[in-house]
Amino acid sequence: MLKPEIEEFAKLLVREVRDRSILSCDSQLKPESNSPTAKRWRENLTDASSAALARSMIPDCIDHAVFYLLHAIDSGALHLSFVASNGKVADLTKDGMAELGGWYMGSDGWRSQYSQQRFVDDFKDLK
Repeated sequence: MLKPEIEEFAKLLVREVRDRSILSCDSQLKPESNSPTAKRWRENLTDASSAALARSMIPDCIDHAVFYLLHAIDSGALHLSFVASNGKVADLTKDGMAELGGWYMGSDGWRSQYSQQRFVDDFKDLK
């Protein structure tokens, strides 16, 4: 069983980083968006097919970035601690038992439990 501090970290990571990143990137795809990023993306979105590809790639790219952040923590390459709302400090490498990346990406993992944004479960057929 996971420590409550790791669960709190997971919820915050998914909602405050993953979901907000997806919403931010999605907003760049809107025709009324005039940010430099939106303008640059629009130059490359030439048809409905390219727009659909961009929409499909956004959560995948974000999930890869989050997974590799967690992998770096799991492997000890990046040593981070998390201070939970109860004041307890969790050593993410030690308390995460080198499984943060798996708990994030797994079929019943943090994305499916906590995310309010879309994701594709590429591992749903693995049991």
